[in-house]
Amino acid sequence: MLTIAAHADVLARFGHALSDPTRSRILLVLRDAPAYPADLADTLAVSRTKVSNHLACLRGCGLVVAVPEGRRTRYELAEPRLAHALDDLLGVVLTVDPRVCPASGTEGCC
Repeated sequence: MLTIAAHADVLARFGHALSDPTRSRILLVLRDAPAYPADLADTLAVSRTKVSNHLACLRGCGLVVAVPEGRRTRYELAEPRLAHALDDLLGVVLTVDPRVCPASGTEGCC
């Protein structure tokens, strides 16, 4: 059984992966379907080098895996449950984000 310290380390690794907007965008794209680095670069309008560096970080965090396909490499989430976790996390964050709270300007919520 994992200790609280081990759980904290896992969450910190996940937080580090999400701390960069490009890595977050890559995870959100891969949440929907596997992709090749060139396609990710085009979709996100960033260089292939930048995508490659961020994919290396996400692999190091254990969040994505590289699947060789001949001369190309396809990337996907390391675990299908990550897609659900990203959806759940996004839902929670949007719930507490004052920019998306309809009553934030009038009732001071969030």
